[in-house]
Amino acid sequence: MDDWFTIDSIDKKTYVISEYRHWEETHCYLLNGDTQSLLIDTELGILNIYDEVIKYTDKPITAVATHIYWDHIGGHKYFPDFYAHAAELDWLNGKFPLSMETIREMVVDRCDLPDGFDVGSYEFFQGTPTRIVADHDMIDLGGRQIEVLHTPGHSPGHLCFWEKETGYLFTGDLVYKDVLFAYYPSTDPEAYLTSLKKVASLPVKRVFPAHHSLDIQPEILICMRKAFEELEENGKLCHGSGTFNYGDWGVWL
Repeated sequence: MDDWFTIDSIDKKTYVISEYRHWEETHCYLLNGDTQSLLIDTELGILNIYDEVIKYTDKPITAVATHIYWDHIGGHKYFPDFYAHAAELDWLNGKFPLSMETIREMVVDRCDLPDGFDVGSYEFFQGTPTRIVADHDMIDLGGRQIEVLHTPGHSPGHLCFWEKETGYLFTGDLVYKDVLFAYYPSTDPEAYLTSLKKVASLPVKRVFPAHHSLDIQPEILICMRKAFEELEENGKLCHGSGTFNYGDWGVWL
């Protein structure tokens, strides 16, 4: 695969698949149960992620997106069984608020592209989910129970995934080290704070983001919640306030 994907083991049933040759450094996660596998996000879709995933599971695979952005559903075309939140169904049906020209520019931006990749043929995935998931729904993988958490803010239908037994929290674009994006028209800074309060209240042991450094500790959830609360108290938790930096992370409002 031209060294495009980097695969690391989290434990004997959980893997992280990364795309470090793109500036976004995207991560998706394969969770294997006794009867089913769950793939959280499918990344950019520049190369065929399915061929990599099947090396690490022999179970039926369901894909689920933290949210319907090109860098999270790029490989959905390889997984006909996929779940999504109702708030972003329109984005799977031709109503994503960016043009294909803009998306293609972002796909190749600051990217060490693999040989033979033609961005002109790149398309934004469209389709109908096999299941609409909502807040606190459970996904049963056989011996593993994954809870769906609706965590809007970065996007209206953003989801995190919580495995209580292991203390694993898969945070998508809600939480990662670098600048969080909350300035798009489709973002909601106040909802972002509510979502941070939700995840910060959990007994999280490990945080698994969708971008950048995997060296991220659960304490960041509290730090982010407190920072957003302070912005709210100062009347700055709104679009147009600017960018605020907090060491190894920040937020663009």
